[in-house]
Amino acid sequence: MDNSLGKLFTMTSFGESHGRCVGAVIDGCPAGLAITEADIQKELDRRRPGGGVAATERSEADRVEIISGVFNDRTTGAPICMVVWNEDVVSTDYEKIRFLPRPGQADYTAFMKYGGFNDYRGGGRFSGRITATMVMAGAIARKLLAILGVEIVAHTVAIGGVTAEAKSLDEIRKNRVKNPLWCADPKASREMLGLIEAVKKEGDSLGGVIEGVALNVPVGLGEPLFATLDGELARAMLAIPAVKGVEFGSGFATASKKGSENNDPFTLKDGRIATASNNAGGILGGLSNGMPVVLRVAVKPTPSISKSQPTVNIKDMAPATVTVKGRHDVCIVPRAVVVVESMMALTLCDLALRAGLIPRIIA
Repeated sequence: MDNSLGKLFTMTSFGESHGRCVGAVIDGCPAGLAITEADIQKELDRRRPGGGVAATERSEADRVEIISGVFNDRTTGAPICMVVWNEDVVSTDYEKIRFLPRPGQADYTAFMKYGGFNDYRGGGRFSGRITATMVMAGAIARKLLAILGVEIVAHTVAIGGVTAEAKSLDEIRKNRVKNPLWCADPKASREMLGLIEAVKKEGDSLGGVIEGVALNVPVGLGEPLFATLDGELARAMLAIPAVKGVEFGSGFATASKKGSENNDPFTLKDGRIATASNNAGGILGGLSNGMPVVLRVAVKPTPSISKSQPTVNIKDMAPATVTVKGRHDVCIVPRAVVVVESMMALTLCDLALRAGLIPRIIA
């Protein structure tokens, strides 16, 4: 396995869904950064199920403990180890379906890659539970990026067949916190909630789309040719369980445009070079161009559903059916919003350190 992300600011994720804990180790964080468990907890709380119709019934406190690398509320320059203990674990349902790979999950591929020695409980290492490690690490990256004035905001733009109307950045900041879906369009969020409730009664699930926006990103972040800003961001996004697609700026819509329609004309704004539009999503030639970095990720429907599905018993090599009785989110999109922000932060922080924009000691 490859469980680390980043070159200078490196995050290593560890733990399993139903193991003792999940956690992250950060190496390369500058010394002197003010950080507390409360700073990290604030972000972890956003990832927890909100008690709405979309959320799982598994209720973990997700109380973070900083084990090393922080002294007197300042980073020391040593590796930072953070842990969240798994407490609300019920594994009996997974024992019953151990040899019945769930469609849409990594049960079969993990079994084959690791010869059946993988932790199959709750998806083990391949569970959405692992995103807690991304959020822990992302909280520290966000603190470092704040030194540069970088702000990251993500929000839900679609669930199922319901798509939110485009909103201004101010509206996104204000409206997304007013509903459990982190959607900036109040009307669309109500429709999304109604759809989720209907699908839940059917024993099914829904996917959706999340948009992430990074503001005040310095010009020139990225390391072409093979560590471009969009390439590194895409790699980080696709490491989030259930993400199946990533686009930047106008994304796939650019394929149907003319060059004159897709190009972003340069202009002067308050004495600085900017572009009149942002079809490029803030990235040109793999480098940030000073405009907001805009990406969207497609999140697939939760694979674990209570409907009976065809599968194969990999022990007996015989056709079978499987019904998943564990506790699962009907739609994981709302809980993934903070994960998208966190992975954007980790990527931007690493590239900012590589560009020499963040000092090695924070005075």
